Amino acid sequence: MKSIQHLEGKWMNILLVYPMYPDTFWSFKHALKFVSKKASFPPLGLLTVAAMLPEDWNKKLIDMNANSLEDKDILWADYVFISAMSVQSKSANEVITRCKKLNTMIVAGGPLFTSSYENYEDVDHLVLNEAEITFPQFLSDLEKGIPKHKYTSNEWADITTTPLPRWDIVPIKNYTSMNLQYSRGCPFDCDFCDITVLYGRKPRTKTKEQVIDELDTLFFTGWRGPVFFVDDNFIGNKAKLKREILPAITEWMEKRKNPFYLNTEVSINLADDEQLMQLMVKAGFEAVFVGIETPNDESLIECNKPQNRNRDLISSIKKIQHFGLEVQGGFIVGFDNDPPSIFEKLANFIQESGIVTAMVGLLNAPKGTKLQKRLEDEGRMLKDFTGNNTDFSINFIPKMDSKELLDGYQKILNKIYSPKYFYERVMRFMKTFEPKKKKVFHLNPNYILALFRSIFKLGVIGEERIYYWKLFFWSLFRKPQLFSLAILFTIYGFHFKKISGGLN
Repeated sequence: MKSIQHLEGKWMNILLVYPMYPDTFWSFKHALKFVSKKASFPPLGLLTVAAMLPEDWNKKLIDMNANSLEDKDILWADYVFISAMSVQSKSANEVITRCKKLNTMIVAGGPLFTSSYENYEDVDHLVLNEAEITFPQFLSDLEKGIPKHKYTSNEWADITTTPLPRWDIVPIKNYTSMNLQYSRGCPFDCDFCDITVLYGRKPRTKTKEQVIDELDTLFFTGWRGPVFFVDDNFIGNKAKLKREILPAITEWMEKRKNPFYLNTEVSINLADDEQLMQLMVKAGFEAVFVGIETPNDESLIECNKPQNRNRDLISSIKKIQHFGLEVQGGFIVGFDNDPPSIFEKLANFIQESGIVTAMVGLLNAPKGTKLQKRLEDEGRMLKDFTGNNTDFSINFIPKMDSKELLDGYQKILNKIYSPKYFYERVMRFMKTFEPKKKKVFHLNPNYILALFRSIFKLGVIGEERIYYWKLFFWSLFRKPQLFSLAILFTIYGFHFKKISGGLN
């Protein structure tokens, strides 16, 4: 990319701002306190955009989930770059208001602005869709002094051209996990999901050289611990994974003495490919998040989720777990075809599955999805989706009585995250779970501190203390290799109980 050295005779100061997340399952806010971390993941999109900026420009990143944004930061900047997802809209709007008040120019991009650009006419420059395509156009026009208000594209980016994220501008000590993207797009087309709207149905992948370069870059920052592949469906292109990517990661991990433990998001059909599961475990993957949604077949038909149909979902989950991958699950209530019995049925399903990290949300219709279009045609849409499906709001008129739906949803959360049921589920999972790859232990003072904090907060003053000590000693003596995982689960349980209790 052609370097832009100055604008109007001066170097550019660029402030990259990542807005605040609200308190949700995914925020892990209440769990972070145990390990003295400020946020779960760094803003990978902004770090990648930073790598596309001219090398000579001054760059400063403020992740508002980890640090506060001060007026002096905004005043320092020639441009404030904001990237956000829909769930961050409230905070993003506040940042925009502050920038306007201080007369600092704003450049905005990412899923929030791409899907709802019409709400942001007051933003100076909207750089929408995928940055690999639209961002160079903006920079070129900026160099010429003729930047436009809006940049869009109907094309899909070639992500083999995506640069290495600028890890040097983020303090990695603030985070519990690092992140990396291998692919974009998903071959499936669930009607409530906006991934195919934003990134298409044909998975686009990076080269194995890019993946190894990104792992190397993280390694040389000094990071040791979890790395999350943020792909919405990591197994969208199974053949390439098995042929190139996973063998390359395995070789790298062995060469570097297994510095990372990996996790990602997949579809349930992973259970149908034993070779793929074996290769993922060999490469260092320990957990996978699966969109299970519902045990109700009519609702799966309704939302166009064929990959979850015509299978025993419990058996598929157990099979993935048997191969050494912890299954975390996403669930949804509020489908038109959900019967009144769905609340009890779903809670029982979660218990039987042994899915410890079970995130249950209310159905909502994101902009541009097939669900939104259908509901608009039926005159049932009420408002735009906030991106937060745990805030007890629905952006359309449901078929089920609204009070019955909200009450039933609350009952699910109260049940699955009550100490009795949560710890029973942890025990059910751990009794049969056998990790296939031995983890190299990295002594981390924060994790030792987390153990002592969990003992006090959960084992001494917590209402779950009886269940906590039962799990503590059982795992310590019966499955010591899983003891750290057991403690992590207790901390997760505390967070999920706080979130679900906060919905009352």
